Amino acid sequence: MTSDLLADLAGQHAELWSLLEPLDDSAWKRPTPCDAWDVADVVLHLHQTDELALASLRGELSPELAEFMRAGGDSSVDDAAAASVANARGGSGPKVGVQWYESAARLRSAFDGVDPRARVQWVVGRLSARTLSATRLAECWIHTGDVANALGVELAPTERLRHIARLAWRTLPYAFARSGAELAGPVGFELVGPNGGRWDFGLDDHPVTVVSGSGAELCEVAGRRRAPDATGLTVTGPDSDSVLRLVRTYA
Repeated sequence: MTSDLLADLAGQHAELWSLLEPLDDSAWKRPTPCDAWDVADVVLHLHQTDELALASLRGELSPELAEFMRAGGDSSVDDAAAASVANARGGSGPKVGVQWYESAARLRSAFDGVDPRARVQWVVGRLSARTLSATRLAECWIHTGDVANALGVELAPTERLRHIARLAWRTLPYAFARSGAELAGPVGFELVGPNGGRWDFGLDDHPVTVVSGSGAELCEVAGRRRAPDATGLTVTGPDSDSVLRLVRTYA
C-alpha cells in the first residue's frame, strides 16, 4: 500500500481512538447522527466492516459477505449494516472500542503487505486495494465525525481528506449508475484543502462539469453529512443539478 495513504489511515484511526479511549459507560450510549445508533453502535459497525475488509484482503470475502447481506434480508447494504449491528450489540462500550481498535490495527497491517494495484472483492464488486483502503479511511472519517458530534467535540479538517475527495471523484460513475443516472461526460474537481493547497482531480480530462470549492465540504457532502446547499460549493456544466446530490464515498 502507498505509504501516505496507510499513514493517513493510521492517523484517522488514532483520531477516533483519542475520542473513544477516555469514555465512560454513559458516553458510549450517547445518540449519534446515525439513525437509532449510539456511539457503541457506530464503533461496532466500523469493527464489522473492517473485518469484512480483512476478509477481502485474504480472498475470503464471499461467505462473510453473503452472511452480512442475509442479516438484512438480502435487500440493501444499509439494511444489512443496520441488522448486523442490531444482531451483535449488547457488549459494553469499552469492549466494543477495543474490538474495533484491534481490528483496525490488523487492517493496517494487512494493507501494508498488499500491492495497491491488486484487485480485491468488495461489496460493490472488484476494486483495487488502494481504493478499498480509501473507502475504509472515508468511512472511519465519517463515523469519527458522528462520534465527535455525539460528544460535543468539534474536529478540524485535515489533509487526510484529500484521499476521500479523490475517492468521491473516481467513484462518480458508480454513484450515478447506482441511481439509474448517466453522466453527460467527465467531471473535474477544483478544490481547496484545509491548508489552502489545491486539490485538482480530472481537470486534464477536459471535464464538461466542474465542482469548485472547499475540499472538506465536498467530503461532507459525499459522506452524506451536509446538504449541498449548506456549502459554498459551486458546480458548472450539464450535470450541475445532480453531481452533488449523487456523489458518495460508500456503497
